[in-house]
Amino acid sequence: MNEPEAESIERRSKLRFAPLILFVLLAVLFLLRLFSGDASRIPSALIGKPVPNFNLAALPGLNDIPGLKSDDLRQGHVSIINIFASWCAPCRQEHPMLMTLSRDPELRANEVEIYGLSYKDEPENAKSFLQDDGNPFQRIGVDPAGRIAIDFGVYGVPETFIITGEGKISYKFIGPLTSSAITTVLIPEIRKALKSDIKGP
Repeated sequence: MNEPEAESIERRSKLRFAPLILFVLLAVLFLLRLFSGDASRIPSALIGKPVPNFNLAALPGLNDIPGLKSDDLRQGHVSIINIFASWCAPCRQEHPMLMTLSRDPELRANEVEIYGLSYKDEPENAKSFLQDDGNPFQRIGVDPAGRIAIDFGVYGVPETFIITGEGKISYKFIGPLTSSAITTVLIPEIRKALKSDIKGP
């Protein structure tokens, strides 16, 4: 066997292991991402920035619930915006938490309001979802194309934002809220936003 043939065989032998090496590298990358921390704490470039300007229509069929616009978030009280959809299983999973949150005495005493943003959903389905499982929202804006959600930097549903009384994004929670997340993360962040409003800009 001459030298070029030997080099060719050696090259082919090394290439045989390329798919295995690639698979191992991808598996390691996946594991690092999986255990890199809490996805709900991914930072947002919009923290501390004013909410985007928008004016969303109300959800048809819920006549007593008005739509949502950016001016509603600049009324001097802390607001919570929950991005939801009836087709989203984690949204249904977190819904009882939002119902509990809507009845929280501390939030009510501090005039914290909870708003919903219906994301890429059929209005009839969103209405049925809220009529069947309860409505925790004082206002609901319909975002059929997801354009306003994009302006908020939403990765997917559900996501929850805390907005200061002057209309600045104070905190962003990614994923479904749990009882533990509300107690250890959301409520403390709401209290921070309330203190921020008292201190002023």
